[in-house]
Amino acid sequence: MRSLTPAELDAYFARVAYTGPREPTLPVLHAITSAHTRSVPFENLDALLGTPIELTVDALVDKIVHRRRGGYCFEQNGLFLEVLTALGFAVTPLSARVRLDRPREVVPPRTHLFLRVDLDGETWLTDVGIGGVSLTCAIGWEPDGADEQRAQQTPHEPRRVVREGGKWFHQVRFGQQWADVYEFTGEEMPLVDREVGNWYTSAHPQSHFRHRLMVARAGDQGRRLTLTDTELKVRDRDGHAESTPIGSPDELLTALDEHFGLRFAPGTRFAPLTAAAT
Repeated sequence: MRSLTPAELDAYFARVAYTGPREPTLPVLHAITSAHTRSVPFENLDALLGTPIELTVDALVDKIVHRRRGGYCFEQNGLFLEVLTALGFAVTPLSARVRLDRPREVVPPRTHLFLRVDLDGETWLTDVGIGGVSLTCAIGWEPDGADEQRAQQTPHEPRRVVREGGKWFHQVRFGQQWADVYEFTGEEMPLVDREVGNWYTSAHPQSHFRHRLMVARAGDQGRRLTLTDTELKVRDRDGHAESTPIGSPDELLTALDEHFGLRFAPGTRFAPLTAAAT
């Protein structure tokens, strides 16, 4: 893939409302991760609309930056990979199996992309594309397993990375309970593998991205905003949530605009939700 141009990088920073330094440092990594997840919503709306999802730099810049849309992991972290690389960070795309709301005995497909950043002799993980638990700062990772139980504070929920059975688990804490976000082995995910995973996620008939509407954005003071099918939810840092039902397709379009900055033409319908949101 080609690199971002200076003009595209400027446009990206305007999109995420970031005006700080652009050196490859840890404070910059934290700040850009935070700015991205607050400004660019996670969303799978193209999969519901039947619109092909492309992973080229041109397509990612056009959709996320110029058309001010969001996307899911292959798009969000794919673009973030290019941004960090353009700034001089040493970044490696890694693959994972998403485990949110899945018991350990279930083996989900390896269809998640996140990023490893090596910086000043330390390893960090960042992920702006994991829905309602996207990171709002990078978290440390000790590949040799040292200090693996350490809880790490973020502007939102505490995180940790633990090793069990030869696998790593990125976990989030809601209240006093730790929950798996995803499992990974540290294996790199080159573009060819991302393209296969992207096809499955967006086009396979059994992909849950074809059957559920999912939109999420990080808010201020540790809050999260999520829209799942026809339920709008605001969740506090400790996991407490308040829900609002969406009563019609037009209300859904209004919620997407007001809470996530996603604007669609009047009359747009996201199959298979047309019948549900009535």
